[in-house]
Amino acid sequence: MFSLLQLLKDGQFHSGQALGVRLGVSRSAIWKQLQALERQLELDIHKVRGKGYRLADSLNLLDAEEIAPQGSVPWAVQVREVIDSTNAEALRLLQAGKLAPFLVLAEQQTAGRGRRGRQWVSPLAQNLYMSLVVRIGGGARQLEGLSLVVGLSVLSALRAMGLREAGLKWPNDVLVGRKKVAGILLELVGDPADVCHVVIGIGINVNMREMAEGIDQPWTSIRLELGHAIDRNCLARSLSEHLRDDLARHETDGFAAFRAKWEGAHLWQGRTVELASGVQVVRGEVLGISEAGALRLLVDGSERQYSGGELSLRLSDDS
Repeated sequence: MFSLLQLLKDGQFHSGQALGVRLGVSRSAIWKQLQALERQLELDIHKVRGKGYRLADSLNLLDAEEIAPQGSVPWAVQVREVIDSTNAEALRLLQAGKLAPFLVLAEQQTAGRGRRGRQWVSPLAQNLYMSLVVRIGGGARQLEGLSLVVGLSVLSALRAMGLREAGLKWPNDVLVGRKKVAGILLELVGDPADVCHVVIGIGINVNMREMAEGIDQPWTSIRLELGHAIDRNCLARSLSEHLRDDLARHETDGFAAFRAKWEGAHLWQGRTVELASGVQVVRGEVLGISEAGALRLLVDGSERQYSGGELSLRLSDDS
């Protein structure tokens, strides 16, 4: 089906006969594939007698060569069509013996995941779903603040696309105002005190314009904010380059080298927040983050630090 989708991605009319010639199949086979595209990928295809078929909207499909021109990043790039999630695929490849680093992207996810078990809605060819696998050999110190560094890489790429109003929310979100535009999910494999691998999952709302079922929080996309479509390959290339540079610096200098920059981009710096862990809720003022990436809060006149993947941060009602 994706071979046919490649021919239709320009949004122009193509006759069934021409499509059949290009793919070496009959017009009847083309018709069946078109029906499958509509049914399985929920695409809107216009059919006009005498003109042929075209997509209701053109598609910007991912291309590994455009994302990572030879030698531009120190990892191999693989693009999948429809998979459960890029993190799950990256873990399978790692288990099968593929050597890190490598990057997996997908046109669509059927079971995309966010933090704390949330679903990450992943419509076809609209957003960016990617997972970078890296090997960590320097012990637990190499993991300190890693997700925050990735957040800075994502923020830099978004701002390079023109989204100047984007900012960070501790620990792993990128927001525009109070609306989420990107999220990060890290998964560890191995012993964090010795040698391990980290799967860095990143989801960015790029060209999505309509509310999709399953989104349970305020969201936005780059397209909604800027008013025009974004080349996903260009964004993925920019993000890959920022990740290349930031991860290399983090490996040599640690998170301390990024701390001031991160705090400068934190949208909730100095705000009153509520930090929840299960049923326990702590209310305090955001002082910043530690050199290890922990959240620093002023609680009842004293500074406390918090870290952990199951924590949820929100603005206090009167902040």
